[in-house]
Amino acid sequence: MSTVQVVHCIDTEGPLFESMDATFERLETIFGLKLEPSEENLRKLQEGEFSLDVDEETVQAVVDPHLLNYNETWSQLDDKLDEALSLRFRSQFCDSNGNPWIYNWFLVDHVDYDVNPRRRAIGYHQIFDKYRRKLIQTGSISDGIHFHHHPHPFNKHAHQIATHWWANSDALYQTLSRRIIDRQWFPAANRPGFHTTRPDSHWFLEQFIPFDYANQAKNSGEKLNDQFDLASGRFGDWRRAPKTWEPYHPSHDDYQTRGECRRWIARCLNIGTRHRLLNIDDVRHAFEEAEEGKAVILSFTNHDFRDIRPDVAEAHELITSVASEFPEVDFEYSEAVEAMRKSLGLEEQEPCDLEVRLERANHRAHTLHVRTEVPTFGPQPYLAFKTVTGDYHHDNFDFQEPNHEWTYVFDHNSFRLRAVDSIGVAANNAFGTTTVSLLDVETGEVEKTYWNRPE
Repeated sequence: MSTVQVVHCIDTEGPLFESMDATFERLETIFGLKLEPSEENLRKLQEGEFSLDVDEETVQAVVDPHLLNYNETWSQLDDKLDEALSLRFRSQFCDSNGNPWIYNWFLVDHVDYDVNPRRRAIGYHQIFDKYRRKLIQTGSISDGIHFHHHPHPFNKHAHQIATHWWANSDALYQTLSRRIIDRQWFPAANRPGFHTTRPDSHWFLEQFIPFDYANQAKNSGEKLNDQFDLASGRFGDWRRAPKTWEPYHPSHDDYQTRGECRRWIARCLNIGTRHRLLNIDDVRHAFEEAEEGKAVILSFTNHDFRDIRPDVAEAHELITSVASEFPEVDFEYSEAVEAMRKSLGLEEQEPCDLEVRLERANHRAHTLHVRTEVPTFGPQPYLAFKTVTGDYHHDNFDFQEPNHEWTYVFDHNSFRLRAVDSIGVAANNAFGTTTVSLLDVETGEVEKTYWNRPE
């Protein structure tokens, strides 16, 4: 039997508030529509009663009541999560083997913003800790926890979007460094914020994160040019990417085309939003490719700030209706890292050793030595350190043997060792097993933690 690996990705961003004025501001930004904000005008838009200069169905998709029904507080979100995470709910939507639904939570930190009108949950680890606790409390042991990052706009408004991962903020490095040192965690799978990849994020991922659920290429044309924020590939540009459910290695100079880079990019369409929506033809295409013996991952994404339960029901209906046409093809719910391993037949590896030690170089300098026998996924591990004043930093290593051995000097050009509290080093292998080594500078003790390790 051939198998379609099914991966439900959730861009996990916490509660979101949107006022009536903000909804109409968004309509003006997207379509150029200038209407008086009111419940009556919103109802008319939803029912298609206005004669507009833009496609009315596209406008209706933006103001669909389900899309505007945000979880505005943690309390509202918790109420829906309690059911969505329950075995009773998951078991209503089983795969071919009778296994219940699996979620993959791609967790963002909302930090380094000056304006926050949508009342996002601001602070390091706020969303990460909330979901880790929730998954433990609900016994959600099959779900995956992964990485999601929002690039910062120039004005640092938390409700606006951008494409560059570090041009306007060091939140990317702060988030990852703190997750390594404070939580002994590092990601093996990524979902791009705003569905957007550019050369900066493309090359960053190539260093550290082997799996990327990003490709939003569509087989059928959508009226994206009617929506200004999506026109001409402004955000979420995947127009040239492979229209297949097989993951691919990207090209160095064009993340949308096949090439010789290391990481795997999987196709991941949307559910429960206004564009690039998963439809029955997309699902049928996945089953057809699986029947042909291809490595297929059928993945789709939505947001936790909306009720995810209707989206689960809709996706399950699409999958099961198509599955009945393909009796020789199973579908299996998967955690995101495991899906890549299974579909691609990746060879299992031991975790990277990441042996870490400090050596006095002279009376004013110390050298950090890092060594692993098992090669890292990228050319170097991620280096993070925390100072005694509570600041977090990331830096490059000096390369002694790419993929195997590195050094870093603590001296007047970086920080003297007496100013450093702890050092964290993290890396994935090509199989997606993560190692985090945390060194306490005062005691010299090293603690190793492993993630995504096969049982």
